[in-house]
Amino acid sequence: MTDETMKCVEISEAGGPDVLKVATRPCPELASGEVMIKVHAAGVNRPDVIQRKGLYPPPPGASDLPGLEVAGVIVALSEGVTGLAIGDRVCALTNGGGYAEYCNVPAEQCLTIPASLSMAEAAAVPETFFTVWFNLFLQGGLKAGQTLLVHGGSSGIGTTAIQVASQLGATVYTTAGNQEKCQACLDLGATAAFNYKETDFVTDVKEATEGKGVDMILDMVGGDYIARNIKCLARKGRLINIAYLQGSTAEVNFMTVMMKQLTITGSTLRQQPLAIKAEIARQLKETVWPLLENGVLKPVLFKTFGMEEAPAAHELMESSAHIGKIVLNVES
Repeated sequence: MTDETMKCVEISEAGGPDVLKVATRPCPELASGEVMIKVHAAGVNRPDVIQRKGLYPPPPGASDLPGLEVAGVIVALSEGVTGLAIGDRVCALTNGGGYAEYCNVPAEQCLTIPASLSMAEAAAVPETFFTVWFNLFLQGGLKAGQTLLVHGGSSGIGTTAIQVASQLGATVYTTAGNQEKCQACLDLGATAAFNYKETDFVTDVKEATEGKGVDMILDMVGGDYIARNIKCLARKGRLINIAYLQGSTAEVNFMTVMMKQLTITGSTLRQQPLAIKAEIARQLKETVWPLLENGVLKPVLFKTFGMEEAPAAHELMESSAHIGKIVLNVES
């Protein structure tokens, strides 16, 4: 049996971190194909911040509560769910609703928590690992022996991309905003880390690759990085955009795109159909989960907060002072 009500963190109105309020709501009702997770910890991600500002509404049918990843214990299953059982420790990519004591998730988006991870660490896995796998490998086709530039290497996405790509045989370069962050990227497996506040990463990449450029770029910055990224790419290179922190418009010389046969693409994970998310989960379980199980890969957990401290967690996220992931401890 689950409780009838739960504590959660609501977005009371669009605005700054102070609009996040702890509230009490009825527990969500299970829909077909879902499991109910008693949440122990929930990851904090930049899309939560954008949703809080009123700029990233949840998809139809999803919870209006923020929170795109959780870790906890299954307490209920809808009829027909197989491969999972009540009592299983799982982490899951959610469609929303993670900042709560209970969260319903499609069964296909759940993965068993590796024994090597705590609940807080497990909550730091789904959103970034699903995003990185989908963009670099499923969409981008990154292969061992290829070169990758990751912008924002000290972010949750960045620390994940560096580890996964380097462990699977790619050579990873990255950008970060200070020496401490650059060193953290190197410690995680990056071949070189460029301080974008002190040097021009276009020049740095050209020097590091002896003028060839990189095969792939994972970018969450946008703005004037878009044109600069195109200069960094090797022939038949791929630019993958997953966010636009500096804006989504840019002036680009597409003659370079044509002459180098470049591919420019992007995605948002939340809008992907269940079948795609299920396939990402399947591939992660097959390829990445063994590396988490044996400790070769580990999410970088920067700081945890209580539910009532959600505003402070968002302030930290927006400051970009963190290295790795921010997590809410939901179970007191």
